[in-house]
Amino acid sequence: MQSEVVSTQTEGRPGPSVRLYYLDWLRVIAILGVFLFHAVHPFDLSVWHIKNAEQSMAVSVVLGLLFPWGMPFFFLIAGTGSWFALRRRTAGQYVGERTKRLLLPYITGCILLWPIMLYFQWRHILWNGSWYGSFLDFVLIHRAGFSPLWFGEVGFHLWFLGFLFCFSVLGLPIFLWLKGPAGQAALARLAGFCSHRGGILLFIVPLVLVRLILQPFFPQEHDWADFFFLMAIFVCGFVLYAHEGFARAIRRDWAILLASAILTSAGWAYLVLTTEDFEIEAPLRTVRQALIWACVTANAWCWSAFMLFIGMRFLDFANRWLVYAQEAVLPFFLLHQPVIIVIAYFVVQWNAGIFPKLVAVVIGSLLVTLGLYEFVIRRVGFLRTLFGMKADARPSSVPERQEAATAGR
Repeated sequence: MQSEVVSTQTEGRPGPSVRLYYLDWLRVIAILGVFLFHAVHPFDLSVWHIKNAEQSMAVSVVLGLLFPWGMPFFFLIAGTGSWFALRRRTAGQYVGERTKRLLLPYITGCILLWPIMLYFQWRHILWNGSWYGSFLDFVLIHRAGFSPLWFGEVGFHLWFLGFLFCFSVLGLPIFLWLKGPAGQAALARLAGFCSHRGGILLFIVPLVLVRLILQPFFPQEHDWADFFFLMAIFVCGFVLYAHEGFARAIRRDWAILLASAILTSAGWAYLVLTTEDFEIEAPLRTVRQALIWACVTANAWCWSAFMLFIGMRFLDFANRWLVYAQEAVLPFFLLHQPVIIVIAYFVVQWNAGIFPKLVAVVIGSLLVTLGLYEFVIRRVGFLRTLFGMKADARPSSVPERQEAATAGR
């Protein structure tokens, strides 16, 4: 989940290292997007852990438009970090760093935060009459078999960290091959294709194939179809920064990416609205359903790549806010959903309209999450380690634009 420096290249060869601040900003923006996505979930029409009695179609439409590409964009940005990490680490160091930055916080969250979230979910459904059993009974109903669903079953939103750790380890042989002579030659050929107008859309093809092959058998969210699709996006993030030709293609083809993103958003929305009894987690059975998932997948790539262009064009700068946010990103991610669930549990019981409730959940959750980070996690050494931060709390300064190729956090 981090990016450090990238070398400027000539014909694929490494050159002087330059920090890409825009990737740091995009990571921060992605975290804030996930926060908002979860904070308004009690008020949309989907199923979530805490639900308000009155729900909003407007909120549902906004979340529906973000759904296809929000998490894929998150994993694309995360994949870029593996390229930068392996520029200055051995394979063993890379796995060790990912263990400390991803697996340890995941385990910490499962132990400390999962029981809180599950308890308030149980209390909520008990309160609204959807469940009549004990908390222990509620805990024991969770079954996932042998599947990546377990990352969410025992971690709620922390499935992201579980997936990301698995992708880092499973993708390592691919990454090492791509860094070698044969891999670099393959990347050069692919970058050559992308040098043609619209060539960057080629990445859609393998992503659609992964989705359509697995979706009929694993339709549930966060099951194997999601797992391997998001892993493919993660690998694409690595690939995009392994050769400078891809960044040039994104800068040149931003208008094509934007137009394709808008068209695929409209396409999949139209298909969903005009398909009777379409369910997002139902097995893929018809050509029309396959077309919906192809549109959703293409939409994920186009918006994600376009957001990279936005970062390149407008966000390649640093300031003290970026330095603070970079350090806060991981603990903020771990803390935000339990805070939202606890606050929403009480707020949805108010005798008030949907708007004041929504504002209270969003603003209250943001302030409490930031407060827990600033006054607890950030200031306690062992908690910093458990939440994926460096153990020392020395103040950071704005990083210089030019850095050595081996610079690290």
